[in-house]
Amino acid sequence: MDQIARITIPATGQIVEIPTGLFINNEFVSSVDSQERIQVVNPATEDIICSVVAGSEKDIDAAVAAARAAFSTTWGKNVTGFERSRLLNKLADLIERDSQVLAEIESLNNGKPVRIARDSDIGDSIQCLRYYAGWADKIVGQTIEVNNKTKIAFTRHEPIGVCGQIIPWNYPINMWAWKVAPALACGCTIVMKPSELTPLTALVLSKLIAEAGFPPGVVNTVPSLGSVGGAALSRHMDVDKVAFTGSTSTGRKIMEAAAKSNLKKARHTHEVSLELGGKSPHIIFESADLDQAANWACLGILYNTGQDCTAGSRLYVQDTIYDKFLHLLVEKAKQLVIGDGFDEKSGGGPVVSKAQYDKIWSYIESGKSQGAEIVLGGKKRPGKGFFVDPTIFTNVTHDMKIVRPLIFGPVLSVGRFKTEQEAIVLANDTNYGLGAGLHSADASQCMRVSSALEAGTVWVNQYNTLGNNVPFGGKKQSGIGRELGSYALEEYTEVKAVHWNFGEKAEWPL
Repeated sequence: MDQIARITIPATGQIVEIPTGLFINNEFVSSVDSQERIQVVNPATEDIICSVVAGSEKDIDAAVAAARAAFSTTWGKNVTGFERSRLLNKLADLIERDSQVLAEIESLNNGKPVRIARDSDIGDSIQCLRYYAGWADKIVGQTIEVNNKTKIAFTRHEPIGVCGQIIPWNYPINMWAWKVAPALACGCTIVMKPSELTPLTALVLSKLIAEAGFPPGVVNTVPSLGSVGGAALSRHMDVDKVAFTGSTSTGRKIMEAAAKSNLKKARHTHEVSLELGGKSPHIIFESADLDQAANWACLGILYNTGQDCTAGSRLYVQDTIYDKFLHLLVEKAKQLVIGDGFDEKSGGGPVVSKAQYDKIWSYIESGKSQGAEIVLGGKKRPGKGFFVDPTIFTNVTHDMKIVRPLIFGPVLSVGRFKTEQEAIVLANDTNYGLGAGLHSADASQCMRVSSALEAGTVWVNQYNTLGNNVPFGGKKQSGIGRELGSYALEEYTEVKAVHWNFGEKAEWPL
């Protein structure tokens, strides 16, 4: 069967070729034992773009075997940090070369605007690869004094081995880079399972892996249903680490499967790293620059059409400025154009799928039925496409469904508070702890509140901005481990202690 789909980009008429097979040992191949296909849908039109091979459990076995062989021969401890750095930089160059077509494929499959995919997601991914390319030859251990006359000890930070990486659909290219870059920098090999909703750019990036010159088996890509490929990776006895970004419920299943397979995963929590969901609070104090705070609040909930783990979906505004700020917020939210990703005017696209669309609307209807007041949005569009316009609820109570679970859409709940302590209590009253934000012109207040907020990332007078050199991850039920920055290297290395005796003589018998 032909493993290439030829797709026409609507805005330009350009035909692009997308591989649709499984990427194992630097080749696109058919499934070992399955004829199943994954239908890939354009969320803006609801039309099928193409279909790709749906990997089976045996395909995961084949990909893991390829990754293990590469780790033992051409990668792992068999290649220098300089060479790993060179290849990562080459990969970044190729992605930069193809950034426009990658953005167009991303928009077609995920729905986000082309310019945002190109300038933000892909631009950041290129930087991420280059950042970790810089680390590849700087992974060092310690020399430890034991006895200067007879003994010395030192540590080595060695690559963990074969990594199963499971990425979500909201940032397909960005999450690919976040996972791949530190793993390759450390010398690990990879079996990547992209989301079944958005597999296309992962397959195109796999072509670039081969073009860059990575040895066969270093990176393998197996599109598959989560219940098949994700489950197989999580329980695989020859996978040394699983890294997952997605829902908390799926994260629990991965932890359980990992613990029940090779025990090393159960012993060392860093060998299952999870970046999970959040229900992030965003606090506006009365001293804040209200115009800027409204801009950041809109960015916090409406960027990527709200499909963001750190979306600031619980906004708390001090009562003395509540009415003024709410008016500003609504007027600014109205300015966002949610439309086709190929329209330069669009600042947001459709949500990714019919299931996600229905889920978001179930929450909106719940908010209405539980007595929250809609001040913006809340009405379905006619026609095709999974479009959800910005929706803002007021008069919310903390027990409402729209306030508690992660919605993953452009739906904002706005509450009010009187005192700083009340704001902190409201913000921390959640099972999640991924992100939080606050706006204040009082430096002392900024320090107090940022310290008190229970989140892995706290933004002060901004929101949703990340840096490749700054760690990112959650507390509570928002995950285990850290991505980005030097901290991510710890997720893909293990410390070996070497004790060297050069002078002590053993006496025997005891």
